[in-house]
Amino acid sequence: MKDEQLFELADLILAVARHINAAKEANAESGTPLEGAVMRFVDRHPGTTVNAAAEATQMISSNVSRAVRGLENKGLLRREADPDDARRVRLYPTEKAAENLQRLRDTWSALLEGTKPAEASALITALQGIETRLVTRSRSTT
Repeated sequence: MKDEQLFELADLILAVARHINAAKEANAESGTPLEGAVMRFVDRHPGTTVNAAAEATQMISSNVSRAVRGLENKGLLRREADPDDARRVRLYPTEKAAENLQRLRDTWSALLEGTKPAEASALITALQGIETRLVTRSRSTT
């Protein structure tokens, strides 16, 4: 792909993300971008650790710990001692987080209504591939 196409792709992703993010603010409990990144990871990986979340989100663990405290204070995340190693803490979404995620799904689905299924499927596949490459690239440079 040419640089112009790659720039246009990134620019359009950001433009669409701004619309999606704006819709979220009205209907779902929202936090900082850092909290959002951590919550996304915990929702997809219940029982994860702060260190795993930090690695996956490419943030330092002290920032992730701060986000975890904020999410706990909002009632969206809970910590549990690891049953195999009491020194380790596991992170889980709460029922409130599940309800919030459902409101987010409803809001975003309504926002994107009219998108053709084949178009959505192709975009999901493409963006998953891009995300995987970006994560792999970032891990190889750290």
